[in-house]
Amino acid sequence: MNALIFATLGYLLGSLPFAVIVSRAFGLRDPRTFGSGNPGATNVLRSGNKLAALLTLFGDAAKGWLAMWLAGKLGADAAGSAMAGMAAFLGHVFPVFLKFKGGKGVATALGVLIGIDAMLAALVVATWLTVALVSRYSSLAAVAAACVAPTLALQKFGIGAISSAVIGMCLLLLWRHRSNIANLAAGTEGGIGGRKTSQ
Repeated sequence: MNALIFATLGYLLGSLPFAVIVSRAFGLRDPRTFGSGNPGATNVLRSGNKLAALLTLFGDAAKGWLAMWLAGKLGADAAGSAMAGMAAFLGHVFPVFLKFKGGKGVATALGVLIGIDAMLAALVVATWLTVALVSRYSSLAAVAAACVAPTLALQKFGIGAISSAVIGMCLLLLWRHRSNIANLAAGTEGGIGGRKTSQ
C-alpha cells in the first residue's frame, strides 16, 4: 500500500505541466501549439522568453527530486523513493492533466537522478554538456546521457530497484527521442543555434 501511495504521489507531481503553467503565467502561447509541440523547456525557449524556459526547466527537474524527497519523508526506503521518482518521470511523459501527452522527460529524469545520487547526476550532466558543446545537438546530448546513466547506476548500485528505475527512465527517454534520432541520421535535425546535420 505504501508503495502505491509513493507511486501515486510521484505520478501526480510529475503530471504538473510546468511548460504550460509558466507559459500562461507569462502570457505566452501554449507551447503545444508551436515549434515541436513538446511541453518542455526547450520548446518554451522557442517563444523567445529565456526566463520562462529557465523556470520550466527548474520546475520539471524539481518535481522529479521532490517526489523522491517527499517519499523519503513519508518513510520510503531508497527503493521506494526511486519508485516515486520513476512515477514522477512517467507523470511528466504521460501526464493525466494533458490527456497523457507530455514532454520527453529529460529535465524530470535529471531531477530524479539528483534525488538518487548527486555525483551520478553530475556525471550525466557532464556527459550532456560535453556532447552538446562538441556536436551542437541537444537531442544527441540527451541520447548520449541516457546511454551513460544506466552504466553509471549499475556500477554504483548494482542490480536492484534503483538501477532498474534509472534503466527504465533511460529506455523511455530513448524511445521519446526516436524521431530526433531518425532526424539526426537523415541530416534534418535542428541543432543548437539552428544548425542541422550535414547531408
